[in-house]
Amino acid sequence: LGPLCDKFGARILMGCVLMGASIPCALIGLVNSATSLAVTRFFIGLGGSTFVMCQYWSTSMFTKEVAGTANALVGGWGNLGGGVTQLVMGSVLFPLFKTGMSAEKAWRTVSIVPACVGFLTGFTILKISDDCPKGNYKEMKQNGIMQEVSATASFRDGALNFNTWLLFIQYGCCFGVELTMNNAAASYFKKEFELTTESAAAIASIFGWMNLFARGLGGFTSDKFNSKMGMRGRLIWQTVCLIIEGIMVLIFAQTKSLGLAIFILVIFSSFVQAAEGSTYGIVPYVDPPSTGSIAGIVGAGGNTGAVCFGLCFRQLESIQTAFNIMGFTILGSATLTFLVMIKGHRSILGGEDSETIKAAWQKKNTATLAVPDEKAFEDDDDEARA
Repeated sequence: LGPLCDKFGARILMGCVLMGASIPCALIGLVNSATSLAVTRFFIGLGGSTFVMCQYWSTSMFTKEVAGTANALVGGWGNLGGGVTQLVMGSVLFPLFKTGMSAEKAWRTVSIVPACVGFLTGFTILKISDDCPKGNYKEMKQNGIMQEVSATASFRDGALNFNTWLLFIQYGCCFGVELTMNNAAASYFKKEFELTTESAAAIASIFGWMNLFARGLGGFTSDKFNSKMGMRGRLIWQTVCLIIEGIMVLIFAQTKSLGLAIFILVIFSSFVQAAEGSTYGIVPYVDPPSTGSIAGIVGAGGNTGAVCFGLCFRQLESIQTAFNIMGFTILGSATLTFLVMIKGHRSILGGEDSETIKAAWQKKNTATLAVPDEKAFEDDDDEARA
């Protein structure tokens, strides 16, 4: 969907996916077998792709100098929404539904509520939103304000950019870690500290609640570093977040005191999500005309990281070993920032910002992220223009 954002904008895709995902959500109560559950969950899961549209949209709506804060806030509150939904569904709506029907019927009908919310949100987006501050892509193309963009070329350019894959790995080592901890933290506290399931789950939920501010703070700090040092500042902050995150993982795995473990978990979680916000403060700069494709690829890195780390926790006999692998992998990913070299921007190791770039981060000339322009294709590259 990333390349389609570059071509059509995020608004239409966001609205359609939300409305589409609401249908299987409403139908979840009809499942009667493991197969039907898996199929329904698969189509509900497609709704998660709205993250890509979300990051692309906020990038288009705000200047790149504050893109870190904007992307981090909407991404972090999106993650927080998952936890809030669980809380509201389980603690408010489900008991409410049970007052007028059996528990069996209640859980089969309660999902209609979030389905309706999702559908109405998608419909509202289509009706009243704009693709970017200048309007909608369709009208802009018709009026000659914006040129036609090739989704194929967008994906090709994004995928062939080396920086994209460096950020892919780093996002796997922050958002992938968050997803892994969401699954593993409760069982770890229950087993390691002999807690009840309820107590362990309550402590583990701290990880999700940090999304309330930590991811946004990471993006905000990235913007502040950018205002002082340009891209080099963003890269330095990214490295700091990943290093502290990795160290906290290693300390957490060795902690035997419950109180200290919770304290370390708070710091650990804060820097995990700060690194997520910092990553998407860099994404809009990598190759602006291919931002949608790059956002999609980097976002997929989070799920890839979750799968890899999840396998470690499931397959290894010692959970401490799994935490150690995770920690050292994160520390290794931090060194990749030294390899990030974005055209026109200074890297950590050297180089100089172009005069235009320097004027932008020094706030001599601030503008919103330009809508995707058609790439300068070779004369014989007719297929890419199709």
